[in-house]
Amino acid sequence: MQQQLVVMLDLQDKMNKKVHPDWIQQDFAWFRAIWIECGELVDHYGYKWWKKQTPDMGQVQLEVVDIWHFGLSMLIDGRDTAVIAAEIADALQATGESAQGVIEATESLAESLLATRKFDVVKFSGLLNATEMSFDELFKQYVGKNVLNFFRQDHGYKDGSYIKIWNGQEDNECLSEILNAAENVSDDFAEQVYQQLDKIYRAL
Repeated sequence: MQQQLVVMLDLQDKMNKKVHPDWIQQDFAWFRAIWIECGELVDHYGYKWWKKQTPDMGQVQLEVVDIWHFGLSMLIDGRDTAVIAAEIADALQATGESAQGVIEATESLAESLLATRKFDVVKFSGLLNATEMSFDELFKQYVGKNVLNFFRQDHGYKDGSYIKIWNGQEDNECLSEILNAAENVSDDFAEQVYQQLDKIYRAL
């Protein structure tokens, strides 16, 4: 787990540097981005008692991954990545709150963010449990989305030359197929995903 956390922290730092080279000093309002994502998560899960709703757990888990992107950004503070990863691992494995439903776990995380403007990893762990998402699945989906974002930037996303439809599918659908087919998620998973995306893209 700790090595996977190091990988994710490094990927997040690199992505944030694409937005601003000195992003840590900018003190961006990551907490605000997270509670907005929490609202979107609840919307996908369904909260309207006055109409029939079916939870879209695929979208719910995607929102969890988005929350994790912003949460990692809040946890990166310029210290050694391995030290931060160890602290996160301890928090993820700590005994958190009693089992909660998806909405309750999401609201608990959002409430903490608004009150403290800090990312509570234990509460996030409760959200993972509520959405029945394992750490390995979080790692797989996080790395996949992060790598796709890098791939787009490397292939002309900014200047408009990037091709988003691949053989009749959007690139994120192709990514989902790659992730679903992945049996073993190793520490070099990011590189493997990038290479597979590149192979498909070159054949277009």
